[in-house]
Amino acid sequence: VGHAVLAINGAEVNGRFTADGKDVLEFLGNPTNYPVSIRFGRHRLSSNEKLMLASMFHSLFAIGSQLSPEVGSSGIEMLETDTFKLHCFQTLTGIKFMVLADPRQTGIDALLRKIYEIYSDFALKNPFYSLEMPIRCELFDQNLKLALEVAEKAGPFGPGS
Repeated sequence: VGHAVLAINGAEVNGRFTADGKDVLEFLGNPTNYPVSIRFGRHRLSSNEKLMLASMFHSLFAIGSQLSPEVGSSGIEMLETDTFKLHCFQTLTGIKFMVLADPRQTGIDALLRKIYEIYSDFALKNPFYSLEMPIRCELFDQNLKLALEVAEKAGPFGPGS
């Protein structure tokens, strides 16, 4: 619940420490470090929480495709609430990519296709990657982070979706 500090001056924050080991409170308490750029956001989920939510969504996705009045429905593409939208892109091989976004955010379909492209280029072509396992590839992480930053900079009313 609430927001947490995710980065200070571009350095990732994990809990109370930056990626380079600095204590966040000490860093912010030192006037010589100002001006400072702080990025806030929701607390990050653990791997177990992500797996639990993904498996829950997979079940809803399957039920949605079976209950749909449309013949040959592929399942849930978007869930919309007052506070967020969950977008889902399923590839022809059945892999699902999901993005949670502000309800006003546009360009999410293009972002999902870009994420799939990054996955294809940096995970599937990695000889050490095993399907259905967490992706542990620095190039994948870097390119995904760059794509998300571009989408964030486009703002809530970016190029059409």
